Amino acid sequence: MLRRHGVYMRREVVVLEDIVKIYRSGSVETPALRGISLKIYEGEFIAIMGPSGSGKTTLLNIMGLLDKPTSGRVYIDGIEVSKLNSGEIARIRNYKIGFVFQSFNLINRLTVLENIEIPLIPRGIPRPKRIQMATNALIRAAGDPSWLPKKPNQLSGGQQQRVAIARAIVGEPPILLADEPTGNLDMASSRIVVKTFQELNKTGSTIVVITHNPEVANCTEKIYVLRDGRLIGEVSPDPSKCILNM
Repeated sequence: MLRRHGVYMRREVVVLEDIVKIYRSGSVETPALRGISLKIYEGEFIAIMGPSGSGKTTLLNIMGLLDKPTSGRVYIDGIEVSKLNSGEIARIRNYKIGFVFQSFNLINRLTVLENIEIPLIPRGIPRPKRIQMATNALIRAAGDPSWLPKKPNQLSGGQQQRVAIARAIVGEPPILLADEPTGNLDMASSRIVVKTFQELNKTGSTIVVITHNPEVANCTEKIYVLRDGRLIGEVSPDPSKCILNM
């Protein structure tokens, strides 16, 4: 955090300026995002809600540098991404951003351990250290180290999502982006995932969750509403309607 005039201020970690995304197929143009401007501060835990087709996943992919806007600027930790080459962008993604997806995106031919350690391999970290880091990440993600030698398809959906969270946090990125992380889970597993996010946020992670579920969104500190590719407002969460309090 920054300190100015004796007051601690949250640092901007993700800044979007007038983001437009248009998908083109021949002469047909389909606008997905229509001028989104948004600032996300260090240590925030926010939700982005909106109906299907509102641009939520496109927005998250641009935040996470998985996609490029048609126009507008993206800043990660004060760095304007459009000025970077592909290698520099990949390095920011690897060190600064962790991803959690609705469909887990685990590789079934690899063990749980091998899945979790994937983000560490480009860093040149020795295998014994990677094993230690993967084990610690799985524990932080409310998982069980006994899962490490198993294949993902030997685990339940809720367990696989905890493995996916472990993979996202193993390199200790400051920003965690989650796209419908409870979308394929039952109530009990959803509670575990949301509680895990809250604990990670308490230890300093900045977390952005895309969700259609108000019971998940109400567990965050701020809710943005997206419709037809535009941010139409901000809603204060109701903690009494958080999935952990129901």
